[in-house]
Parts: sequence; structure tokens; C-alpha cells
Amino acid sequence: MRTTNYFLTIVLFFACTLSIHAQTMDEMWDSSVSGKANPNLKWFKEAKFGMFIHWGLYAKFAGEWKGKRYYGSGEWIMSQARIPVAEYKEVAKTFNPIKFNADEWAQLAKDAGIKYMVITAKHHEGFSMFDTKVSDFDIVDATPYKKDPMKALAEATRKRGIQFGFYYSQFQDWYEPNGGKNSWDFDETKKDYQKYYREKAIPQLKELLGNYGPLGIVWFDTPGGMTKEQTLNFVNDLRVLQPKSLFSSRVGHGLGDYRDFGDSEVPDTPIKGAWESIYTHNDSWGYIKHDMNFKTPAEIIRLLANVASKGGNLMLNVGPDGEGNIPEYSVKFLKETGKWLDKNGESIYGSTYGLIPAQPWGVSTSKPGKQYLHVMHRPLDGKLLIPDFKGKVAKVYNLVSQQQLNWKNTGKDIWIDLPVFEADAANTVVVVEYSGKIDDYDLKVPVTVSSQYPENIVGATYARLKGNAKIQSLTYSHYYGDWKHTVCVTDIKSNNDEADFSIRVTEPGVYKIALEYSCAPESAKQEGSMKVNGQEFLFRTLRTSDFDKKAPLPFIKHVIATTTFSKAADYQISIRPLQNGIELFKLKSVILEPVK
Repeated sequence: MRTTNYFLTIVLFFACTLSIHAQTMDEMWDSSVSGKANPNLKWFKEAKFGMFIHWGLYAKFAGEWKGKRYYGSGEWIMSQARIPVAEYKEVAKTFNPIKFNADEWAQLAKDAGIKYMVITAKHHEGFSMFDTKVSDFDIVDATPYKKDPMKALAEATRKRGIQFGFYYSQFQDWYEPNGGKNSWDFDETKKDYQKYYREKAIPQLKELLGNYGPLGIVWFDTPGGMTKEQTLNFVNDLRVLQPKSLFSSRVGHGLGDYRDFGDSEVPDTPIKGAWESIYTHNDSWGYIKHDMNFKTPAEIIRLLANVASKGGNLMLNVGPDGEGNIPEYSVKFLKETGKWLDKNGESIYGSTYGLIPAQPWGVSTSKPGKQYLHVMHRPLDGKLLIPDFKGKVAKVYNLVSQQQLNWKNTGKDIWIDLPVFEADAANTVVVVEYSGKIDDYDLKVPVTVSSQYPENIVGATYARLKGNAKIQSLTYSHYYGDWKHTVCVTDIKSNNDEADFSIRVTEPGVYKIALEYSCAPESAKQEGSMKVNGQEFLFRTLRTSDFDKKAPLPFIKHVIATTTFSKAADYQISIRPLQNGIELFKLKSVILEPVK
């Protein structure tokens, strides 16, 4: 019996080792979830807005090592620069974040309208930001700071009514000989991942779940080195310590309570169930002093509304510096976001995904008997369309001013008269109260195209496909680890492959039609056909670049034709290759611009 068990252990070890070497970032993000609904998900689904904090020893580096600047994910500097463990741990002797103030951080979250906070207890570098008995490579034992900032932050956050949780990198640990993904110091083929889990990851997780009070979330990252059965045992053991805590999907093997998409990814259409989209405020997650590309308050507000309109939560990251300061623009812009939420929070908190099909004015969120219209682009004539609305409208009003707005029912549509907005309005919320049942979000409803907007974008998500054409989300990056995701129609190669788009033109007129696509060099100079309501327009593809996940994916806006829509009606746009060949392009969207 012992021989059999020993043999099985060896097989599992090598199976895990081989799978780790083959893993992609998509696999390590693991967005699959358990089929069992956790009864503690209610608060999470209502929260909508969380704060992520990436803070570790990497903050002391601030994106520089030995005179060289690094760009992208600052928390990956040890890996990017291939810094030996012996040299990396020396930096801990100078890490002294004396400006850290738990009450200031927690109050910022409160002022920003944040409902839950998750902070990195240990990231991939292996340095622990809490007082651990498992390792000396931590903020209490290895630095002159000598204090546990997590204790104070957990207390300050809960005192303000905000759920508190920890991020923990359970597999990657570049400090440990048996931890995952340090191949510059240690031989990956000789690692004993089970020993690492047994001696560090599991004991530390038990410390975090046992010593810091009730945790709303344990946010895992980059699973690996364990079979599903081992992961299930790992999860069950931890749940005993914190039965009410939620585990993110990156615990692996579909055992999480809610779904996390890839870094900086939002689905194009509503997703049912509990899920979260994570973004960072600038380009990096950990602090980099030369990264100043901060999202403005308007960008944060629109991103939050977009995520909520798809049914999810936004967890926005900030990266404090090595002294314990949250960057100035993060503080300023988050407070501005909080001011908007003070007035408009009803349209976000506790909402579910919007039921109104894609519109050029913005997105919508829902509550029983209410649709919240997040108007980000005001139509020039002030006439806002809700197409094919089957509910019985009781009243329409501006959420902030409570001013009632004029509206009319034209048979199947609702038209709302909008007042003039402030020039810098990021998101003006209009409430439609109604009774009766309205249709669920329907991807097949024709996309609205109107001359009252400078451009009308019909995304690849709305394509109906023929032949071997596919709709795919393409993942690529700008700086290192600065991931981007774009949905495209791909694999259009033959006359039988086609992407069809249904649009509803609300006013007759002349429009320019452009195709936005990425085209590899070998796909360039192929001929294509675009048919609009039976009229054919021919074009030849223009080269952009190859698709490389580790590089930007440029798109060209290629104007194909000018055409006239003679009446307000539904129309069809069809795109296909003119001849059989290789992939025509990766089509991101069709763009229609009215000609004035």
C-alpha cells in the first residue's frame, strides 16, 4: 500500500510540474468558479466598488534597479530584472514606510465610496507584509519598520464599515527554493511544490485567516502546483477558519466563490452571477515613481458604470510608495469619484446589469421597477432613445436634481427630452420608473445608429457569424504586465466566412462607414467586401502588425465608404473576403459617422 501511494505521489508531482511549465497567464488567472452559490455573496454582489492595494518590498524599488528604469508592473521587478534572492533581500534592510497611516488609507476608501478593500499580504516576490512566524522575510523581522501594518489597516477599515480582505500569491514565490516561477535562482524541475505549500503557503494563510479578524475576501492569485483534489482539501481546511469569507476564482480548479476576469478586462455584455473586474489606477499595480498615467475621475466613473452595467464589481488598485504614501493623484481622483457616488450611488450600489440594448449614449443598470440610464454622451438634439421598451413608464427624472423630464411613447420606443448637461459631465444618471415586465438584455437587438452622435460604434460582440468565423477576446499588453483585452471577429478566411451586423438607423442621412481592425503583414493587401443593405463596397486590407500577446495590438480605422440611408429603418452590414485565402483581419468594430 505504501509503495502504491508513493508511486501515485511521484506521478502527481511530475504531472503538476509539467503543467506548470506549460501554463499561460490566462490559465494562471483562472476565472472558473464553483457551481455552488455561497450564501455570503449577497454583500459582495451589492458592493460594486472595491479598492485593491498592491504594497510590498517592490514599492521600495519604485521601478528602478541598478540605474535602470523598468516599466509596467512594478511588483514584478524582481522577475523582470532577474534580481538574485541574496541581493533582493538586502533591500528589505532599507524598507521603512514610516509615513503609513492606516486611518488615512481607510478614510480615503470611505471618501471614495469603496465598500471593500483587499491588500497584498504576500505577492510573488515572497515578502510578507504582516507578522508571520513562518518566515523571517517579512516587514517585522527583515526591515527597520518592525511593525505589522496589516493589523492597523484591518481595524481601521472595519471601523468605517468597509469589508477587509487579503491578497495572497499561493503558488508563485520567488524567494523560496520550492516556490513557483523563480528560474534564475532555482531549477524549476527540481522544485517540490508540495513542500512549499506545506511549509509556507498554507501556514501563512492560516495565520492570515486566524489572526486578523473576520475577512470578507481571500483573494488568491496564479494557482499552480496542486491537483484539483489537493486544492479542494486546501480550500476546505481554510474555510474552517473563516466560513463566511469569500474565495476568489484564482484559487484554481473552479473552486472559487466568485469569478475574476483577467487583469483590466470587462465583458462586453452582461454576465450573470457574482464576478469582479480588476483595474489599476495607472499602468502599474505596484508603485513606480515614473508611472504618471492615472485614470481621471471621469474615466473611473465611466469604468465603474460600465462594469456595473454588465452585472459586476470594479476593484480599482492603488500602489503606495516605499514610505507608505498613496500617490497624490490616486488620493485626489478617488475623492472626486466619491463625490459623484455620494449623489449617484443609488444607480450603482445594489444594482444589477442593465436591460437596455447597446446605445450610443451610454449604459444602464437595474433595480426592481427602475432603469438607471448612465448618459455619457448627450445626443445633439437632446432626444434620448430607449428602444422597444415594454414596461409602463410612470416617470422619468434626473437622479441628482430629481427634476422630472418630459418623455413620450411612440409605440414601441421611449424618447426622453434631456436638459443641457454641464460641459464636463462624466456620467449623468436618468431614472426611468416603470411597472410591468421588460425584456432581458438581448444581444440580437439591432444596434442603434444615430446622426445625433459624432460616431456610432458597433462592436465585434454584436456580429452574427457564418462559416468558420469566430468571436474572440484577444489579450495583449502595452508595458510589461499592462494587459489589454479586445473582442474581435477572427478567422474570416473564405467566401463562406462572414460577419453580419444588424443596425437600426434612427434618422435618414449620409454616413461614412469605417472598419476598425488589426491586420498582420501576411494578411495585408487582400480584398474584402462590405455590403450595406444590398449595396457592395470593395476594399483592400491595410497592414498593421502581427498579433503578439507581449506587445501592443494596433488597430486602424479604415474608412471604406460613404453611403446614404434613405429612411429610418433596420439595415444589415455584411463583411467577408472577396477571395479564399488566409485570415482577412481581426475586426474590432464597424464605425458609422454622420456627414453633416
